[in-house]
Amino acid sequence: MGTLAQDPENARHIPVLFDEVLDGLQLSAGATVIDATLGGGGHTSAILEQIGPNGRVLAIDADPAAIRRVSERLVEHIQNSQLLLHQDSFENLSTAADAHGFNQVDGILFDFGLSSFQLETAERGFSFRQSGPLDMRFDLEQTLDAHEIVNSWLEDDLADILYIYGEERRSRHIARLIVKNRPVNTTDELAQIVEKAIGVRRKAKIHPATRTFQALRIAVNRELTQIEAVLPQCLPLLKPGGRLAVISFHSLEDRIVKQWMRQEALTYVHDPTTILGGYERQAEIKLITRKPIIASADEIKRNPRSRSAKLRIAEKLKL
Repeated sequence: MGTLAQDPENARHIPVLFDEVLDGLQLSAGATVIDATLGGGGHTSAILEQIGPNGRVLAIDADPAAIRRVSERLVEHIQNSQLLLHQDSFENLSTAADAHGFNQVDGILFDFGLSSFQLETAERGFSFRQSGPLDMRFDLEQTLDAHEIVNSWLEDDLADILYIYGEERRSRHIARLIVKNRPVNTTDELAQIVEKAIGVRRKAKIHPATRTFQALRIAVNRELTQIEAVLPQCLPLLKPGGRLAVISFHSLEDRIVKQWMRQEALTYVHDPTTILGGYERQAEIKLITRKPIIASADEIKRNPRSRSAKLRIAEKLKL
C-alpha cells in the first residue's frame, strides 16, 4: 500500500481497521465496489489500488466537503472512470447504485465514524476541543442542526437523546443545566456546561462531553434510523459471494448491524404463531465474523479513535 502511505492527505486521515477491511472484503482485480461512507477517502484509495485499473468504485457521502476533497485528490481515478462520486446520504444507497449502474457488486463498505477532517474543522461543530458553531450536520442542506436541538427542544426530550444515543448516565442533570444556560451558541460553551454538570475526573478515559456530543450528532443526522434503513438494501446489490463490511463506533450502531446480520443468516425462524412454532428458510448471508474484529493495541496507539471501532463482515450466499 505504498501509494496510500505516501499520500499527505491520508497521513492526516487514518482509516480504521485498514488491513482488516481489505482482507475481509477479499476483492479481486477488476472488482466493483460501493464505499457508502467516503469520509476522508482512505479506504476508497486502498480499494482502488487493490482492484486495479479495470475495477470500479462508487463512493457516497452526504458531506459536500468530503466529495470535493476526494475529487481533487483522486482526480486521475475519476478521469479514468474508475471512481464515481455521489453526494447523498448512505440511506439512499439503492438509488445511488441504480443511477450509476452498480446493481451487482463484489463488495460494499460502511464506516460510520467521523473523518479526521470533520473533527478538525471547527466550523462544522463536531468537536468539543475547538470553538465553533453548534452544527454537526453531515449534509449541510438539511435544516436541523445541533443548535436547534440544544436551544429549542424540551428538557425531557433533550435528556432522552443524551441517555439513549449517548448512554449518558447524568443526562437529566446535563439537560437541566443546558436549558438553564440557554442560549448556547458554541461547542466550547456546551462542553463547559457538560463539564460543570459532570465534573472532571483525572483518570477518566474520555472527555466529559464526549457522550453528549456523540448523542447530538446521532440525533442531528438520524444515524441509527439510516443504518436500519440501508442494511436491507445491500443484499439485492451484492453478487452471490460478494461481501459486506461494516465498521461501527457506537454500541447501538453495532447492535443494529449484529442483529440484522444474524437474522439474515438464520436457516430456522422461531414463530409462535405457526403450528410448528417456526419454519425453515434459506439464509441470505454467511457470517464471516461471528464476533466483531477490533483494533490491535498497536493501531490504537497510532490512532486512538480506533479504540471503539468494530468491524463485522458477511458474505452473500449463492442461492
